[in-house]
Amino acid sequence: MISPDYCVMLARYNLWQNRSLVTAATGLTPEARNAPRGAYFGSIAGTLSHLLWADLVWLSRLDGGQRPEGGTSASPDAFPDWGDYRRERAATDARITDWAGRLGPDDLAGDLYWYSGVLGRGVSRPKAVCVMHFFNHQTHHRGQVHAMLTAAGARPDDTDLFLMPADFDTI
Repeated sequence: MISPDYCVMLARYNLWQNRSLVTAATGLTPEARNAPRGAYFGSIAGTLSHLLWADLVWLSRLDGGQRPEGGTSASPDAFPDWGDYRRERAATDARITDWAGRLGPDDLAGDLYWYSGVLGRGVSRPKAVCVMHFFNHQTHHRGQVHAMLTAAGARPDDTDLFLMPADFDTI
């Protein structure tokens, strides 16, 4: 289904794209980052905050690290300070890259068990499917942020995976 190399590639893509979006969003005023834009999580900052919160939730399930506070409904406000958000985003992207780089084929086999706050019960799914969801969820919300940034006049990088620089710095 997927391989450790697939995970390394998508961790690099995640890092590349997050750097692009954060750089573009940093060029906006705080008011523009926080303006309601009709997205599910409201604003550019709210959607980025949700995405970071969700990455930390999934990482806690995948690497055993600490789960962030709050639930999905509070996630747009999980990182209200832009400087704190940027530091946590960079640290989390390094954590994702490190996690992916340590994966072996057996780490993607079997089932993952967790308690889902959204469903209010325990859940079990194949680990490989959960990892694919982890990366797909990132891409979904980054696409929303890319559209909001573009509408706000910012210029994030292209998003096509094949355009990722081959020598992109992974840390």
